[in-house]
Amino acid sequence: MYKNLFTSESVTEGHPDKICDAIADAVLDAILENDKHSRIACEVAISTGLVLVMGELTTSHYADIASIARKTINRIGYNSPKWGFNGNTCAVINAVTEQSADIAQAVNKNDSLGAGDQGMMFGFACRDTENNMPLPISLSHSLAKKLAEVRKNNTIPYLGPDGKTQVTIEYDKNNNPLRVDTIVVSSQHSEDVSLTTLKNDIIEKVIKTTVPEKLLDASTRFLINPSGRFIIGGPVADTGLTGRKIIVDTYGGYANHGGGSFSGKDPTKVDRTGAYAARYVAKNLVLAGLLDKVEIQIAYAIGVAKPVSIQINDFGTAKIPISKIVDAVNDCFDFEPKSIIERFQLLNPIYRQLSSYGHFGRTDLDLPWEKDDLSKDLKKYKR
Repeated sequence: MYKNLFTSESVTEGHPDKICDAIADAVLDAILENDKHSRIACEVAISTGLVLVMGELTTSHYADIASIARKTINRIGYNSPKWGFNGNTCAVINAVTEQSADIAQAVNKNDSLGAGDQGMMFGFACRDTENNMPLPISLSHSLAKKLAEVRKNNTIPYLGPDGKTQVTIEYDKNNNPLRVDTIVVSSQHSEDVSLTTLKNDIIEKVIKTTVPEKLLDASTRFLINPSGRFIIGGPVADTGLTGRKIIVDTYGGYANHGGGSFSGKDPTKVDRTGAYAARYVAKNLVLAGLLDKVEIQIAYAIGVAKPVSIQINDFGTAKIPISKIVDAVNDCFDFEPKSIIERFQLLNPIYRQLSSYGHFGRTDLDLPWEKDDLSKDLKKYKR
């Protein structure tokens, strides 16, 4: 029988790609903490016993990049030989160079900031969850965070830092979420634990304490470590790269993504700033009651402050004409990078905390682009 299904995944902070994102954002925070006007684009690659930090930087502040990388790795949980990778002993290569003068002159304007690059960014919001996120990615993040929590507080002490989660939701014919069809959890574990013990612990202490009971039924499938064995994990098992989990960072594939990653980039880079702005506007449009589901695309040209285009997709849920919604957005929000940076105070060192479990819908963090303060201005357009 046909089912209307959609699946999203998340990963824990010990996943190799997320280690890279965490290091890149930790470097960014350290630079911004001492020089808010720094320009940085930091990329990281990681493999067995090796961390490579690269990118471009303009700043008045020196940062001990090797020390930042080691502290970040240790904080995640790779702080001893047990899991095959150790922040205390791995090699760290610093290949960060000076930023291109051509890019700098395009971005730095007398009275404004030009966009740090060309590209398109997307923002999305819906009414499926309390945090206005699609349900599959929201539950996947919650499960991934729970995996880390039960590892760190010794509820399940034999788990390793690396892990992945995946949630499949069944929707009705109107695309309203009905139930959880399948949950997949893969977690690194010590060699001395049986698969039966692992399955029982994950189901009882991770899934059932995280996923609302009303979404589970007798037909919901739990696939726990379906490969049967996950002892070797982290950078020993897979090479990690910055920006390789951009779908995890955003909407789990339920909405479009422009392709640019967030981590390691200062806020003049519109891949990050524009995506935050688009999410903020999308969420406030939904909370203002102008529509039930919306995706906003904005696009920039390098060195140009104003977007070259803004497009709104209402998925047929708009309560007023789209033209009026576009007018409301243009009247109430300024998409120039300088305005976005000032509104959200993006020169503050807030980025390391965002490197895992998504940049949107974070009820555990006080993020300015998740606030609903624009909705009161947008509500007047509903009349």
